[in-house]
Amino acid sequence: MAPNVPVVVQRGLEAYEQTFSAMRAFTDARTPETADELWVVEHPPVFTLGLGADRAHVLDAHRIPVVQTDRGGEVTYHGPGQVVVYLLIDLRRSKGGRLYAREFVHKIEQAMIDTLAAYNLPGERKAGAPGIYVAQGTWQGAKIGALGLKVRGNGCTYHGVSLNVDMDLAPFSWINPCGYAGLATVDMKTLGVSAVLPEVQAALAGRLIEGLAIN
Repeated sequence: MAPNVPVVVQRGLEAYEQTFSAMRAFTDARTPETADELWVVEHPPVFTLGLGADRAHVLDAHRIPVVQTDRGGEVTYHGPGQVVVYLLIDLRRSKGGRLYAREFVHKIEQAMIDTLAAYNLPGERKAGAPGIYVAQGTWQGAKIGALGLKVRGNGCTYHGVSLNVDMDLAPFSWINPCGYAGLATVDMKTLGVSAVLPEVQAALAGRLIEGLAIN
């Protein structure tokens, strides 16, 4: 397999702290020959904080664990019914030379937009607010996909993206999602799409691989 085509690893339902530790260990140990990987996982309820996050944005954790991470961004929520894909990628392997972080983020966001489009759901970016938002309809402006990455100085990345499929959305109201008070958060189920989690996991992983392979 070509080194710039990530291997998809299905990790199932796994505690966030376990995945976080494994991502760092993988990145510490990788060499220039280590294949890139996409880790597909589902987490029990957890709030995670980015490096610059203000803990005050956790309004009431309701006994859900709050974990400090080393990714970018503010506070977000992970829970059952959400697709989470972590990107353990060496950006130096791009066919056209090193893939820079901004272009990498754009490709990731496009993969989420394309995944939603396959279910006839319009998604869009918002300047200065990483992630994907509903582009039209009653839920226009609501956040449906989140993005947070760590890019080490050697160009190796971890952390990744989450896409809300069929969740209990209440915990999002217990925080200021991504630091924005009152930001509405929605899932595909609420928008009228009944899709099983493994199907959307496979769809998003496939779109990410397609996007990252065309460099």
